[in-house]
Amino acid sequence: MDRQAVPLQMEDMAEPESSVKDARYCGQREQWLREQETLKRSLKLHDDFTWKISANSLSNVDLSLNIESPSEEQSILRYVGGVDLSFSKKDSSMACACTVVIDLATMDVIYEDFDILHLKLPYIPGFLAFRESPVLLKLLRKISLQNPSLYPQVLMVDGNGILHPSGFGIASHLGVLADIPSIGVAKNLHHVDGLVNKEVRMALERNKKSKDMLPLIGKSGQIWGAALSHEGCHKPIFVSIGHRISLETAVKCVQMCCKYRIPEPVRQADLRSRAHLAAKMK
Repeated sequence: MDRQAVPLQMEDMAEPESSVKDARYCGQREQWLREQETLKRSLKLHDDFTWKISANSLSNVDLSLNIESPSEEQSILRYVGGVDLSFSKKDSSMACACTVVIDLATMDVIYEDFDILHLKLPYIPGFLAFRESPVLLKLLRKISLQNPSLYPQVLMVDGNGILHPSGFGIASHLGVLADIPSIGVAKNLHHVDGLVNKEVRMALERNKKSKDMLPLIGKSGQIWGAALSHEGCHKPIFVSIGHRISLETAVKCVQMCCKYRIPEPVRQADLRSRAHLAAKMK
């Protein structure tokens, strides 16, 4: 995913048009802050679903985590969704949104869909969800209407959940709006509550006994997420609660889906969105 910040075209500050633009984006931020706070009230940071993880899917999972055997009344986690957007290098407003569904039994992509669009809103740090979530919601609704049997039981989002300056990143935003268990999977660490990338990586090096999983505990004592590193890769990923799932379960799900550094649902959404966009841009 190549998200490119779109500058706000800060021209001569003495010109009235620039002042109007500044005021508009300032007002937009205030509106988004209010909407963000409203949505945040619906956030659930615990497991809120009926499915369970099958013991047959746990080969890559840290066995020190609590594993429960599913009862006959409970469904088994099988369909894991992934979403991402890729951007054109020629036109930073043109993007390709992609949704995939992975079958955990085979780790194959059993569903994919795309939407190419021009994003009219600029990228404003801290408010990525308002720019990208509408098209991702559209793709999720399309699955529920046209292929409901393949609708994901949990959704992995290329971005952060509560590991975010506002405590409500795109994975949480999308999870609340779609009312789906969601997980944030980020390649870069938000420096919130005293968390620093260099210190996290050093701690991971000292933490080899815990299957390369490190809780991200801020200076306040809050657990914001977990850093995970894959065998043979020194760069961690940062997992956080999105919505309707606990951090422990989120970590299990991500570990189950990791062939490489990035879990397959997000990796495949990234690769396929890039390829689809490149084909359309020819």
